[in-house]
Amino acid sequence: MKLQTLWQNPEINPKTRKALSIPLLNVFDPYGRIFHLAWLGFFASFLSWFAFPPLLSGTVKEDLKLTAKDISNNNICGLAATLVARVILGPLCDRFGPRWTMAGVLIVGTVPTALIPCVTNVSGLHAIRFFIGLLGGSFVPCQVWTTVFFDTSIVGTANSLVGGWGNAGGGVAFFVMPAIVADLANDGYSLHKTWGYAFVIGPMIILLFVAALVIIFGQDCPEGKWADRTDVLGIGIDVTITNVLSVPMSASNEKELIEPITSKQVIEAFQNKDSNLEKEEGIVPVETQMGKIVDLEDIIENPKPLDLLKVGFHWRTMLVALAYLTTFGGELAVESVMTALYKQHSGNKWSQQLSGDWASMLGLLNVVSRPVGGLIGDFLYRFFKTTKAKKFWMIFCGFMEGLFLLWIGLKKDLPMAGLIVAMAIMDIFMEMGNGANFCLVPQINPHHTGIVSGITGAFGNLGGIFFSLVFRYQATDGVTNYFKSFWIIGIVMMIVNFGIAFIPVREDRPEGYKEKNDSEVDKV
Repeated sequence: MKLQTLWQNPEINPKTRKALSIPLLNVFDPYGRIFHLAWLGFFASFLSWFAFPPLLSGTVKEDLKLTAKDISNNNICGLAATLVARVILGPLCDRFGPRWTMAGVLIVGTVPTALIPCVTNVSGLHAIRFFIGLLGGSFVPCQVWTTVFFDTSIVGTANSLVGGWGNAGGGVAFFVMPAIVADLANDGYSLHKTWGYAFVIGPMIILLFVAALVIIFGQDCPEGKWADRTDVLGIGIDVTITNVLSVPMSASNEKELIEPITSKQVIEAFQNKDSNLEKEEGIVPVETQMGKIVDLEDIIENPKPLDLLKVGFHWRTMLVALAYLTTFGGELAVESVMTALYKQHSGNKWSQQLSGDWASMLGLLNVVSRPVGGLIGDFLYRFFKTTKAKKFWMIFCGFMEGLFLLWIGLKKDLPMAGLIVAMAIMDIFMEMGNGANFCLVPQINPHHTGIVSGITGAFGNLGGIFFSLVFRYQATDGVTNYFKSFWIIGIVMMIVNFGIAFIPVREDRPEGYKEKNDSEVDKV
């Protein structure tokens, strides 16, 4: 990417209508505008979703008399809800589009956020945390939205940027929420009102504001409305994978007869029969009146009832889903205990606010680390011209994350400064792994991007639950053995990432790649 692409209108791939660059500084261009709305929606959701952890071990614990097990159970409630939300939101994105799915999540999330001041006991806390956990599902429409607008050659960078910047909302929560609580306490509010009102003053207002931006300034897909995404011929006619419409090249206007033909006939009509071209499954090029080649593989189809099972639990989907279980699952579990870990490791000399400030560093590293993971994935994809490069980069990050957690877990005598540095290095690999993962996700099954994204995201939450259970069962007499939990989790991560290395990935090539025998049609 050249520097001027940051503000210029992006060049568009004529086959897919997706942008070949990211106009970060151009909000007037629809591609730049959608890029920023995607991460803002995700940011607002994560700010609200992660608003509890920095307060649980301090203000909320003191007010509701929580035990260590209560806190662990509460973290699991939030993760369980997001797991369910991501499975559901994936097909909804394929059916209704990511824009309205994102807006719906933000608006629905304001309801439990507004009810937080009504919580007075542990049961109510678990219930409200569960429903707020639905906000974590916003990650799915965030990733699908940028996948729809940006070309395969840069989609990893786009997805990791919006994912990283949005994910930083979790880090901001660790800094902002304790500060709001402290200000309310200084103004004379009771202990219960300080943390209850903090959610209304911060997260709820932000959710409503960003939802309004998404609805007013958002766009469903490059073609406009979500229902128009199958109009690959540009003349107002839907085209499906199984019933391609042939437009006579001599047609002088849109009213001339358009004859339905099969995908096989299209291939025979536009390939050089003497070139012995091998066709990748599901790719159907169609030549339009303007002489362009449209790749129908990038069209997201309306999901059928069984697609969630067939696509969601396909072995290729499991490749990215299991990898995300270790990286994002680890992030969720580890970040939820960071404030308590720092307080405990300091001998309770650190305050809730100071511990929260340092804990926020892990979330804020997403601003850089996750985008770097996607950027490197895209670079390796273009350099080696194969999706295998993305796959092994993703696995390497996950394995290194586990290795560092194993090392930290065995070095429980680390000083505070050493612990912070070690956690930061581990977190960089963790978050780069997240970016590398969703660099590969769009190429797993382009017809059902939402389903693959939803299942992958859900497995991230499943990992968060598994790893949170490790912390839960390492709690004795109100004290959690965080270091033993770390080395247990680290070993699991390394084993999983080593195992998925044997799952083959669907072969794909960058735009413009040609085999020796390719003639008129690119082999993608």
